[in-house]
Amino acid sequence: MATLYSAIKDDLLAKIKDGTYKEGEIIPPEIELAKSYGVSRPTIRQALQILANDGYVEKRKRRGTIVTKPKVAQGLTMGVRSFEEDMSREGRTVRSTVIIFKRERASDEVAANLELKPREEIYKLVRLRYVDDKPNVFVESYIPVEPYPDFERYDFTTQRMYSAMTECGHPVTQAHRRLDVIKADAATAALLDVDPGDPLFLFHTVGRESDGHAVEYSIATYRGENNTFEFNVSREEQQRSETN
Repeated sequence: MATLYSAIKDDLLAKIKDGTYKEGEIIPPEIELAKSYGVSRPTIRQALQILANDGYVEKRKRRGTIVTKPKVAQGLTMGVRSFEEDMSREGRTVRSTVIIFKRERASDEVAANLELKPREEIYKLVRLRYVDDKPNVFVESYIPVEPYPDFERYDFTTQRMYSAMTECGHPVTQAHRRLDVIKADAATAALLDVDPGDPLFLFHTVGRESDGHAVEYSIATYRGENNTFEFNVSREEQQRSETN
């Protein structure tokens, strides 16, 4: 038998899908919903939390509960794909704003991750990526100049960075990513349209070409409430080592 909160969740979800509660609208507050459904506020709170976990609503301080689109699902172990490729698989529209694109000397952090000599020349590409016209990820990418001497001819508001790297003859074929969860500071909150202190996903990526040379170092900050990341894991390698 369905619990009260799951039945209420299903009813609210049906109203979101049929347009009773439209995207961007604020649904009635908990006290009103509790009265309407004849249940306690904790029951309503449980139903709303499930919808929030699934990305159908966002709880905003001082604003209420807002209807949103479901979270952007992204796989991390399906091979190296561009952000646009992942989003197109989800039926989402993507656009990018280039904030910075220039040559500069690598910092110690960038040089270490790209395995370069200190102060070697690199490209710095900073973009704000939108999904369905909502800011979704702020990403800083650092690319060595030497393998990509003509990189400045690309317009990265429309060109995929990985596609450009492939056209230059040095595609990214493997990547190592580290995931952290952080809280939004004031500047990042403003960029991603979230509240300061909201949770964010932070990825550090080192991409390599087939010969093992590092050709990408990226730092990407994703909105927490709009993204979910899926991992595939296997015991195959462990089992193989156990039998050898």
